[in-house]
Amino acid sequence: MARTMLTRLLGVASLAAMTGVVLGHGDVQPQAVDTSHLPQIGEDWLEKNPYRGNADAIELGSSAYNQNCARCHGLGGMSGGIAPDLRLLPVEDEGDEWFIYRARNGAIRNGVTYMPKFEGILSQEALWAIRAWLETKHVEE
Repeated sequence: MARTMLTRLLGVASLAAMTGVVLGHGDVQPQAVDTSHLPQIGEDWLEKNPYRGNADAIELGSSAYNQNCARCHGLGGMSGGIAPDLRLLPVEDEGDEWFIYRARNGAIRNGVTYMPKFEGILSQEALWAIRAWLETKHVEE
């Protein structure tokens, strides 16, 4: 009887500890993205993705997305319902405008940050590389 009770208590304690790990993300710091091997864009923000179809940028974008975006937008760009499903962004120039606006400026509603502002945190090259990768994951609704 005492052994069963001890086993149950240990089980509950283990579950509580795992829940803390799973739910206790806290503030996650953006991860640096080394874009030195990509053609450099400069300081003026472009309106269209210069890396569309660039294999190096797409590979870098996959890693950069997983490090900086997947926490909210889901693996592979497929949202679990909290943040937008980025696979549904229009491809080509049509989706570029929305993507870069939101990535640069973030989203705040009623004083609550729904998405952090990435301008000044990730370079234009890193953001466009993420966009190039996201286009490879596009699906139609």
